[in-house]
Amino acid sequence: MAEIERESMEYDVVIVGAGPAGLSAAIRLKQLDADLNIVVLEKGSEVGAHILSGAVLDPSGLDRLMPDWKDKGAPITVEVKKDKFYVLGESGKLRLPNFLMPPLMNNHGNYIVSMGNVCRWMAEQAEQMGVEIFPGMSCSEVVYGDNGEVKGVVAGVFGLEEDGSYGENTEPGMELHGKYVFLSEGVRGSLSKEVIAKYDLAADCDVPKFGIGMKEIWEVKPENHDEGSVLHTLGWPLGWKQSGGSFMYHLDNNQVYVGYIVDLNYKNPHLFPYMEFQRFKHHPAIAKVLEGGKRVAYGARAVTKGGFQSIPQSAFPGGALLGCSIGLVNLPRIKGNHNAMHSGIEAAEAAFQAIQAGRQGDVLTSYDANLREGPVGRDLKRVRNVAPLNAKYGPLGGLALGGFDMWFQTLFQGLSLFGTLKHGKTDAEATEPASQHQPIEYPKPDGVLSFDRLTNVSFSFTNHEESQPAHLKLTDADVPVKVNYAKFAGPSARYCPAGVYEFVGETDAERRFQINFQNCVHCKTCDIKDPSQNITWTVPQGGDGPNYPNM
Repeated sequence: MAEIERESMEYDVVIVGAGPAGLSAAIRLKQLDADLNIVVLEKGSEVGAHILSGAVLDPSGLDRLMPDWKDKGAPITVEVKKDKFYVLGESGKLRLPNFLMPPLMNNHGNYIVSMGNVCRWMAEQAEQMGVEIFPGMSCSEVVYGDNGEVKGVVAGVFGLEEDGSYGENTEPGMELHGKYVFLSEGVRGSLSKEVIAKYDLAADCDVPKFGIGMKEIWEVKPENHDEGSVLHTLGWPLGWKQSGGSFMYHLDNNQVYVGYIVDLNYKNPHLFPYMEFQRFKHHPAIAKVLEGGKRVAYGARAVTKGGFQSIPQSAFPGGALLGCSIGLVNLPRIKGNHNAMHSGIEAAEAAFQAIQAGRQGDVLTSYDANLREGPVGRDLKRVRNVAPLNAKYGPLGGLALGGFDMWFQTLFQGLSLFGTLKHGKTDAEATEPASQHQPIEYPKPDGVLSFDRLTNVSFSFTNHEESQPAHLKLTDADVPVKVNYAKFAGPSARYCPAGVYEFVGETDAERRFQINFQNCVHCKTCDIKDPSQNITWTVPQGGDGPNYPNM
């Protein structure tokens, strides 16, 4: 095939992803120099369409970026008024007193928000400053320079043939070049994954770790609503061997966010994270809030939980990795948006200094150093042992030992008796053969509090152009049936929260693997949890995927 010819555009900084990290970087760059030429490329149909987060926002990152955010009309108004933590049994609950919780767990001064709407507002602020923002522009390739540095990205490829080839109606997209390129794609971004591997950025860090987070928005009866109330739980239905937990946040307008996170280090391939979430809503403490209400939206995405020791080198030749591209979530706080914003600010300041000095295409070493030594490093370092302790001792033992470790570090200026614990296996490697575990029977969804996957996916407003090639790639088409079904009972049919993967056929001879990529909500769980690491998530054409309204 002849080499593809594309037009190119030159910028000072190219930013991939209009989440809190990318938008913070764009705004900070413009604050430092209004004449800098900045572009933000977003694969969602609009800014916020692919943003899904809990979310209780720690405003520290926004305070640093725009101290006058309240005056500017930010959609951040529901302050946390109540903060409760329960350990659940099947029908009962035990509240953990707030005074037992380490101070960093306190939600005083935090806000219940829609991060999708916060990002929409941030994009408006950025555009007013002169930032160019292009939604519906998937970035499908990295462009490398003559010296091996990242020079830019390819964006806006449309109309590929079903086999992935370029046809006469294919729009080849454009190359957008920058003195520096920021990748703020969120969890397990496809370009970030490529760059981490190319430059061996993870050589000196621990393995990354993840969870799958699922969330619904409910409109509840006014008498069941308690604006500003925050609830977190652990225990039932996952039990005491598998770590994970729930959240329920009461925002305004009688709306409630209810969600569940299952850590992806689970051993039993029969585990069905989506059904654990649906079962959870039938607990009396949760059902009494949702009763008589209606679900109005659903979504899911992977959550980073590796913490401080799993952060790869964040700067590479020609650019930087921001936010959840490198995993900046504070696991026990279930918060990462503030750190994403801090990372955007740090990257912007490092790039500004480099451009002022006449540099481009080199490694922004000051960004990596400031990320680890500044607010992000301080936030993550003191909770670094929570995930390894949960994995080793289960959620109850992890709660006790992790709580002790956080208290000890609070009292003794960051000193930990545990040092820095290792995670061990990747989440894919943690999956054990099905023969070592019993299948799990899940109650059938009742259509009132709990719902089947495909019905719920319709509430994510997901759409993919069906004539395009599947964006979920198999390294070996035989592995799903011959290895994953035979040895692990086909876990992809369960770990996907959108029903993308199916094993079709009644007999071994008839069985085949089917990918319903049209359902994909871009959570990336398959790229993480597949035990054979045979599935690679790539971007579909721009604008496709979920269209979250207020996530």
